[in-house]
Amino acid sequence: MAEERRGSWFGFGFCGFGQALGSGRGRQVHSPEPLRTPGAGADVRRVSASWSYTAVVTRGGQVQLSGAAGGAAGGCRDAWASEALLVVLRAGPELQAWAPACALRGEPLWTHTLVPEAEGADGAGAEAQAAALPLLPGARAYVSPRPPFYRPLAPELRARRLELGAEHALLLDEAGQVFSWGQGRHGQLGHGTLEAEPEPRLLEALQGLPMAEVAAGGWHSVCVSETGDIYIWGWNESGQLALPTRSLAEDGKTVAREGTGELYTWGWGKYGQLGHKDTTSLDRPRRVEYFVDKQLQVRAVSCGLWNTYVCAVERGES
Repeated sequence: MAEERRGSWFGFGFCGFGQALGSGRGRQVHSPEPLRTPGAGADVRRVSASWSYTAVVTRGGQVQLSGAAGGAAGGCRDAWASEALLVVLRAGPELQAWAPACALRGEPLWTHTLVPEAEGADGAGAEAQAAALPLLPGARAYVSPRPPFYRPLAPELRARRLELGAEHALLLDEAGQVFSWGQGRHGQLGHGTLEAEPEPRLLEALQGLPMAEVAAGGWHSVCVSETGDIYIWGWNESGQLALPTRSLAEDGKTVAREGTGELYTWGWGKYGQLGHKDTTSLDRPRRVEYFVDKQLQVRAVSCGLWNTYVCAVERGES
């Protein structure tokens, strides 16, 4: 889930299921195009992309689905899309888990009423309170696409951000430390082994290096330090670690936003999801020139498996 940002949204990559992605013409978009959402002129707040559909949350509190799953609903604060589950956070706050194919009609598969936490009661700051899905408000639990849907976190973790890959999770705490858990068969946990970890475990290799961002790919992981250095580990079958690979397989990409607002992408590019006007796959970072040419500064990025969504503003805007 991309962070909430004001600006214009753009999309590129695979749209074979009819996802709102740029112009939406054909099955793929090879270069960034302005996002055309189901509600023309809607002020997009957040975008969450799964493989076959995309969820767009507007500032008016509406979630709009496009692609293999359609439908819309109001009164929503956030949404998180996966193939198994669409999770919607409604005012209340109430957490709802829906089957994507139901088009947000009928009854959800599961609901959970969240107990509002008094801000600062346990030392948690506003940053944790405003966390985006899959991390829940209050940062004491997260939502999973597989049962149990509601998963509490140990209070001492003090989560600031949480990201889910295909089989693993990454957590960034308030001190800038990174924890990982889940399956590790591709090295995506970063603990020096291929063993699974049932509970969050601190990444010892990053101790003493405060991190500002984390992101989880399908089977690889990325961290950005407070000084702007990027750390990547896990599976490199598509060159997504920016290391040479014998073959560029059909999965995986990495997207990085510089402090200057420039966007770099690399990995598998068959559907144009790297944004370089072609379908070339890369094992080295390459700048997406569209945003430079248009004098746009990238603010936020949301990655689907085979497509990419970007929020950008004109350079010079605050």
